[in-house]
Amino acid sequence: QVRFVESGGGLVQPGGSLRLSCVDSGTIRTIDVAWYRQAPGKQRELVAHISWNGAITYAPSVRGRFAIARDNVNNTVYLQLNKLKPEDTARYYCNRPGSGYFWGQGTQVTVAS
Repeated sequence: QVRFVESGGGLVQPGGSLRLSCVDSGTIRTIDVAWYRQAPGKQRELVAHISWNGAITYAPSVRGRFAIARDNVNNTVYLQLNKLKPEDTARYYCNRPGSGYFWGQGTQVTVAS
């Protein structure tokens, strides 16, 4: 029971940008949505969070470089990735915050020269 579909990842050089999309099969305007990332062999970490009413938080490592936004009409949450660094390389997932939710396939972001 995977609710969200991520897309938009790819290979980008350091300093480049990507925009990730998270499409909800439910009604996204009613829920909080968070972006997570996980690199091989590492723990999944929270990157950004947007509440149902628009409150936003970021992980310190991405603050000032990433931007999360929601488009409730199109049932989508975006993550704009700017000034990308090699350490941003990971698979990126979106999901509802909390426990007990299934994870989708995510989308791969690779930052390399």
